[in-house]
Amino acid sequence: MSEEEPINLGEDRSLLLVDDDDAFVKRLARAMEKRGFAPEIAESVAAGKAIANARPPAYAVVDLRLEDGNGLDVVETLRDKRPDCRVVVLTGYGAIATAVAAVKIGAIDYLSKPADANDITNALLARNEALPPPPENPMSADRVRWEHIQRVYELCDRNVSETARRLNMHRRTLQRILAKRSPK
Repeated sequence: MSEEEPINLGEDRSLLLVDDDDAFVKRLARAMEKRGFAPEIAESVAAGKAIANARPPAYAVVDLRLEDGNGLDVVETLRDKRPDCRVVVLTGYGAIATAVAAVKIGAIDYLSKPADANDITNALLARNEALPPPPENPMSADRVRWEHIQRVYELCDRNVSETARRLNMHRRTLQRILAKRSPK
């Protein structure tokens, strides 16, 4: 989908962008405006919830981790105020557990940063009948392993000993893995 290609958004083109990365959210707003959306920016959970309550949008892109809390709180408010709102959750800290939580409370998709405006537009406009195209840069085996370990760690309430037992792994090995950054 090119930037110039007209998109059928319906009558309501309102789009709420919730992200605390000022430069990113302003760039995204300009790109989405070129695609026919009418974006409104919020840089915190409180601002996002206020807009969701006052003027529930047809579309929303919500960052998961914000300085004043969790973006999933904004998603829940959007679901309460406008059940047909198409919400995409964005995050730089992708984990399977948070993706599942986002979809359970009503997000239609979950994208890892850096996601460009085309990826976001495709996710917002995708309908259930169509399967999304395969990712251009799929996760490496190391990243999949790391995601699985993170999920089990979260399910064990961040208890290293219990996580190591469930993964049949030595506790110190697990501690070393958890201390490192996520693989690409």
